[in-house]
Amino acid sequence: MLEQLKVDLGDRSYALHFGADLQMSVAQALSQWRQDGRQVVVVADRAVALAHPAWMGGVFEGVPCLEVSGGERSKSLGVLGGVLDFFSEQRLDRRAVAVALGGGVIGDLAGFAASVYLRGIDAVQIPTTLLAMVDSSVGGKTGINLAAGKNLVGTFHQPRAVYVNTGFLATLPQREFAAGVAEIIKYGLLGDAGLFEALAEQPLVSAADPRVPAIIRRCCAQKAAIVQDDERETRSGGGRALLNLGHTFGHALEQATGYNTFLHGEAVAIGMVCAARYSEAAGLLPADDAARIEATVRAAGLPVTINVSVSASQLLAAMRQDKKARAGAIRLIVLNRAGEATVVETADENLILSIWRDAGAS
Repeated sequence: MLEQLKVDLGDRSYALHFGADLQMSVAQALSQWRQDGRQVVVVADRAVALAHPAWMGGVFEGVPCLEVSGGERSKSLGVLGGVLDFFSEQRLDRRAVAVALGGGVIGDLAGFAASVYLRGIDAVQIPTTLLAMVDSSVGGKTGINLAAGKNLVGTFHQPRAVYVNTGFLATLPQREFAAGVAEIIKYGLLGDAGLFEALAEQPLVSAADPRVPAIIRRCCAQKAAIVQDDERETRSGGGRALLNLGHTFGHALEQATGYNTFLHGEAVAIGMVCAARYSEAAGLLPADDAARIEATVRAAGLPVTINVSVSASQLLAAMRQDKKARAGAIRLIVLNRAGEATVVETADENLILSIWRDAGAS
């Protein structure tokens, strides 16, 4: 029986479907949409389309498809325009369904395009990377980047369904797999101490690890609960904002290095270590805990320091542009212990500069 998890948002609720091979399930959904007279299009990662001909020539045979590079630079105004032009060329109406087949970049891009085309058409997420499976495909955040910062343009647009097909992980490059583990570590740190302990004791380094399906579902369940409680990140003192652990540092690193040096998960990994060190320096987190967090990140095959030339002041300036900043103040997610995170509304900028320099910035 197909395993499902519900994201309960009233009339905008949707199911997350889990399985090693969901081709038949997606094909059945596609058939139903067509029977209902709905148009369907696919926005696919070009590399995924090449690696999975059974999906493109089988499940999506005859479905109009736009292939896009999966790199972070595709989350741009120019590429967004191309996706919207594609929708227009297919003469989609308001009952159309746009399927995003790819990692977080494709999901964010296609989801955002769906949210604004004809003031909103349905989007369906089929994540193909570990990171997208455990995080970005769930919760309805969509967006693109600007030169000034990451995800500065976007919407909340919940998908109509998410199909977590773990079979895609068999062709995922190891570096991409590790990037996804960064988000899994994040879930452990912000609210699941047992998960963090499991990862600290036995690193997750391979898609063949038998723990992978259960861990993916565990992370999705945690995110679903957070999204149900605080869909639009409006709760003070926590809520959905806690999911940004490591991201204020990480997004700044991505922006300052032109979105072409670090994968998102790699930047988040460095960001989590920086957040842990900030928490330690601020007297919130014991030094032994901060060291253990860094060791766990490193054991997953992820970077913990910056190995390129970038200045601490440049990174600080990028953090001030972060969409979570308020009244010019940098907001940070910090740690009291593994499994317990909280928000600092006005972070100490001098301490941030020191943390960046310790991480390898000039």
